[in-house]
Amino acid sequence: MTTTRTSETLPPRASFADTLAVYLKPRVLIVMFLGFSSGLPLALSGSTLLVWMRESGVDLGTIGLFALVGTPYTLKFIWAPVVDALDVPVLSRLFGRRRGWLVFSQLLLIAAIVALAFTDPARAPLMVALGAFLVAAASATQDIVIDAFRVESLDDNEQAAGMASYVAAYRIGMLVSTAGALFLVTGFEDFGLVKSAAWTAGYLAMAAMAGIGIVTALLATEPEKSVLAAAEHVAQAQVSPLMRVGRAAAGAFGEFLSRDMAVIVLAFVVLFKFCDAFAGAMTAPFVIDLGFSRNDYAAIVKGVGLAATLLGGFAGGAVARGMSMTMSLWVGAILQGISNLVFAWLAFVGVDYWALTAAIIAENFTSAIGTVIFVAYLSALCRSPLHTATQYALLTALAAVGRTYLSSGAGFIAESVGWPVFFMLSTVTAVPSLALLAWLQARGHFAGLGKR
Repeated sequence: MTTTRTSETLPPRASFADTLAVYLKPRVLIVMFLGFSSGLPLALSGSTLLVWMRESGVDLGTIGLFALVGTPYTLKFIWAPVVDALDVPVLSRLFGRRRGWLVFSQLLLIAAIVALAFTDPARAPLMVALGAFLVAAASATQDIVIDAFRVESLDDNEQAAGMASYVAAYRIGMLVSTAGALFLVTGFEDFGLVKSAAWTAGYLAMAAMAGIGIVTALLATEPEKSVLAAAEHVAQAQVSPLMRVGRAAAGAFGEFLSRDMAVIVLAFVVLFKFCDAFAGAMTAPFVIDLGFSRNDYAAIVKGVGLAATLLGGFAGGAVARGMSMTMSLWVGAILQGISNLVFAWLAFVGVDYWALTAAIIAENFTSAIGTVIFVAYLSALCRSPLHTATQYALLTALAAVGRTYLSSGAGFIAESVGWPVFFMLSTVTAVPSLALLAWLQARGHFAGLGKR
């Protein structure tokens, strides 16, 4: 294919009132509440569950193995074609293609949380593992559907604002299922329940909170883009479900790889957040090595860091709404790189709580800006409503490669060169993504991305 160099269409300059008004649009508010629904279950099969297990006397070796129950979050792209290719009996007919899957995945999630609530970590850790795995699988499926619903529901100029609202509500959902759940368990114990019963009641309360997602799905409207996919499903009604899933997977991957510069785009997706992830992998050990206590770190990260993340998310939405896709990505990439230098400065300052607070604010704020802008870009790459769930799940899996694999050697480098040099070098890891960004911009990749 030949590449035509066209200038990217700039978004109309929005006033401050317009920027705020977009967050109050019904579609954006729906996405916000779905963000809460998505963030709620993560800790229930993770950190909150581990507290329950430790209090029940489960050994640390067994607890460590429970990291494996999060596997569905990593491999969700494997069954994403099922969400694209098949309808849920009855529910899809009642609510529509995407909303039917939303309600179905949320019902599964509530059932899995209830099942987990009645397990006993002390007597049957394998049953706890099964329950936690089912929660993670249902949660990952819900994430697949919510991502597709968000991409297809929001207009191009609403994507960044929708993601900012989603991230903020996601964090609140996580806070409810961590600190909120632990406070509830303590409250139930104070009310007179024994420890095991208090934990069961706490998890049942979280299952009830998951009902917010079902209410949101029922209040939402089916994306207009679902009409095309619904017609395709009718046309393939006589084809076996397995064949339809196979065609959906092949179509999603084939359609994307047939695009101009597809391999370079995928490399850019892998590398864009690498700089952020490379330094982030070593932030906690660095703070402890510097002389801060884990309580100091936890208090600042959970308090000031959370606030900075929320503000950064909304700032990222404003940047993406006010600038072109290309300029937004440049802003996000550069800020992510520069923020790593703040930790190099902290390494020279030493134990200073104000300096640590400033570093955490800078890191969380800029990372959130980059994340919202990047997700708006990923959303723009998912052009076909026939393949939204599969393509978006694949793109987010590739984006996690930098965090999961490429940054795995960060500790060895930090040990070899020391903390100040490590964080300076971490800034250099932004160069490959910046080079690819310049290359894609020069060849007109971003022109027309917003015209889906």
